[in-house]
Amino acid sequence: MEEKKKVSVKKIVVLSIVGLVCLAYYGFLIAGYFVMFDNDIYQGLNIFIDSASREPLHLLLRVISSIVLILSISFFIRLFLNWIVRFLKKGRALVTLISSFIKYLAIIILIFVILAVCGVETTTLLAGAGILSLIVGLGAQPLIEDIIAGLFIVFEQVFEVGDIIVVEDFRGTVKEMGIRTTKIEDAGGDIKVINNSDIRTLINMTSELSLAICDVSIEYQESLERVESIIRSNLDKLKKCNKAIVNGPFYLGVQNLGSSGVTLRITAECNEMMKFQVQRDLNRAIKLLFDENKINIPFNQLVVHQPETEFLAASQQQKKDAQKLVDEHQEKGKNIADDNSVH
Repeated sequence: MEEKKKVSVKKIVVLSIVGLVCLAYYGFLIAGYFVMFDNDIYQGLNIFIDSASREPLHLLLRVISSIVLILSISFFIRLFLNWIVRFLKKGRALVTLISSFIKYLAIIILIFVILAVCGVETTTLLAGAGILSLIVGLGAQPLIEDIIAGLFIVFEQVFEVGDIIVVEDFRGTVKEMGIRTTKIEDAGGDIKVINNSDIRTLINMTSELSLAICDVSIEYQESLERVESIIRSNLDKLKKCNKAIVNGPFYLGVQNLGSSGVTLRITAECNEMMKFQVQRDLNRAIKLLFDENKINIPFNQLVVHQPETEFLAASQQQKKDAQKLVDEHQEKGKNIADDNSVH
């Protein structure tokens, strides 16, 4: 929390300084336009006025004016784009990429403007830069690959800023997509920076609803039909207690016949960001439901005597309800895997 406050204060200070500098600069230019200032300082700061002066002070003012003008325009455009991103659900990656591109473009333009102010022939320089870029390009193939890969990721909408993805066994939320790299933050706050060209295979966990899985075991002596009947009559209640569930919960049937009990599987569809919390909430709700109905959850133990636990038999109505539950959810469970590798 303290770290976030420091970052916020830093942003406010930077914005205030930038705002004051821009206000002073543009205010001086606007005032000079109406008052018609005719002095060396105004002539130097106003780069929109042609000037043949090569005085050191004049050139210095022109360089300062170029820096303030170009960087301020770039800054406020990127600030506006970052503000827009907050309201977008789709296309955030494209806006972020454009913002990153504007930052680099502004620096390149600034270099050429400063050189032009200093009297360098930029046309010849551009021609030479074309040849130089060809030579550099041959040695900067990884950089070019990163840029091209980033463009393909954006235009093919592989993932967006805010999506949860898995890359090289690293699961996290996409925090930033740059023109060369992508930043992913995991649940612990660790950030992994990946070159765009290195993102060859990934899993986008937010493109579809995710599956929260609750596997719970009952003792072999318990009546399976009674337990299924109780689960069936409480599925709607489980959903009402957990607002993060989008579809379900669904009872999929007997998952496993274990060494000490029968494992039942209950699933629910939810957003990937809430997947693990929904699983925890389902586990808790099922435990409370079983306690309420005196359904024992087994644990590994060495039996040295005959247990005195009295297990209740299922009534005829509970048997019918259990069969209805199995019939209702057979169709829904066809395409769902029977192992814990389901995401």
